[in-house]
Amino acid sequence: MPDISLRNADRKTRLASYLNDHLAGAVAGHELACRAAASNRGNQYGTALEEIVHEIEADAEALKDVMDRLGVEPDRVKLALGWAGEKVGRLKLNGQVLGYSPLSRLVELEGLVLGVTGKVALWHGLRRVLGDDDPRLRGINFEQLVDRARKQRRALEQLRRKAAVEALS
Repeated sequence: MPDISLRNADRKTRLASYLNDHLAGAVAGHELACRAAASNRGNQYGTALEEIVHEIEADAEALKDVMDRLGVEPDRVKLALGWAGEKVGRLKLNGQVLGYSPLSRLVELEGLVLGVTGKVALWHGLRRVLGDDDPRLRGINFEQLVDRARKQRRALEQLRRKAAVEALS
């Protein structure tokens, strides 16, 4: 039986898998952010989340650009799993059988904080391992991408703290 694990894979294969994992995460994160923004339309959460939705879209485009420059094809199976995983995540108890509750908001914000934290790690890792050495990545400002992800994480963390007080008090 062939070894299908990445344990003995070459660097390009491992990098492709890593980038596709993050792209699938970006798909799930975008879906989650869109849902959270729509559920909070008209309140202070919704306004902040709308901005984050647009930034997540821009970040996903930046990741696709990196992948394209490196010759990495998007893995349609991973993308579909990212999309489906977010949909399955909606089937959690939120204090109500139907509808949106303060607990829904809290759990969504926690998921977004976790996702954006992974994105910070992605941009840091790519900058450190590839950014300065790979001529195919010239013009990609990894520092700017890291800064934007950190800003997103700070904004989401502020919202998460407020939502925790509302949901758990």
